[in-house]
Amino acid sequence: MTCVAQRIAALSVSLITSVHPVLAEAGSAGSAVRQVLAEFHETYRFPGATVAYATEDGTVEAFAIGYADVEAGTPMTPESRMLAASIGKTVWGALVLSLEADGILARSDLVSDYLGDRPWYARVPNAAEITIEQLVNHTSGLPDHVHMEGVADELIELGEGEFDPVDLITFILDEPPLFQAGSGWDYSDTGYVLLGLAIEAATGEDVFDLARDRFLTPLRLRSTDPSLEPRIDGLAVGYTDEGNLFSLRPRTMDRNGHLAWNPVVEWTGGGFVSTSSDLAVWGRDLFSGRAMDRPYIDDLLDGVPVLPDMPDVLYGSGVAVYQTGPFGPVYGHGGWIPGYVSSLRHYADHGLTIAFQINTDLGVVDDSTDLVPALEAALAEAILGAPD
Repeated sequence: MTCVAQRIAALSVSLITSVHPVLAEAGSAGSAVRQVLAEFHETYRFPGATVAYATEDGTVEAFAIGYADVEAGTPMTPESRMLAASIGKTVWGALVLSLEADGILARSDLVSDYLGDRPWYARVPNAAEITIEQLVNHTSGLPDHVHMEGVADELIELGEGEFDPVDLITFILDEPPLFQAGSGWDYSDTGYVLLGLAIEAATGEDVFDLARDRFLTPLRLRSTDPSLEPRIDGLAVGYTDEGNLFSLRPRTMDRNGHLAWNPVVEWTGGGFVSTSSDLAVWGRDLFSGRAMDRPYIDDLLDGVPVLPDMPDVLYGSGVAVYQTGPFGPVYGHGGWIPGYVSSLRHYADHGLTIAFQINTDLGVVDDSTDLVPALEAALAEAILGAPD
């Protein structure tokens, strides 16, 4: 156990009694959420966490426990921000649908229509066949650069100079495709980086400006911003494992509030810092049809099977779709990035959206803990009651 992990473990009991556990008093559901959060904090010994839920009637409740900075003794609050990682894919999937509705692009368009004139594009696996939709639903056959051997260290170096997202694509150039475009499914951050480049080529605009103008500002997600630099206001310190993939120090932020790496290298593989409250509101509005002024839900949830033996689990336009479960269909996404994990889940039959963020990824990446799915299930039951 690292020194940081030991300190987190030693502090767990005192953190549970923090005087900053909630944003506002809630009813019985709020009391149940606080209890779940305290129990999980004691069991899993994470440094801190925030939880929020939003309902269709406009209710939003937020909670926090533990520390945003263990060493400084800074309490976690509901306003503490964390990197939301791949939950950002829900924004990019929605943006594609918004641009399609305006006639700017179509999901059936070939990516080569927008990027085919780039000197590097012909070297992309499946370059001539990939469509916009296949990037969005991970059926392009592109490798995922993040997990290719030797890439992690190079990603850290890319963030130290002037960043060009094309540099992320170079890792997969001339690589064999995983499968023929459209014939399989494999998660690819690289595909979403290529999607961001295609959107910018189609619109002539910065992709993050588009997200802000079409979603973040109109939906009043005031605590959500692009994560494009190593210093981010209000960011909780993230803690990772000493032997992490990116060779980072266990405490991923220095004493002056600068991350030890630049999250710009995620780009449109995710790309946002947020709070659990904003994530819950975003999920509620996205999955209830409020995020755009025209119908889009059917297209958002029109998914492809993730695994042949799991036909009820689909991936749509930047969203995971669980068609069956103890509480009915569930839509959302998870997020992992060094030092942080996040979850967004919308329970469609109940009009309930739950989000949480934790400022450590210890044990999450190597699946040595069931923290994320266990907390998702416990929070749903705390608010909705035991499933039938």
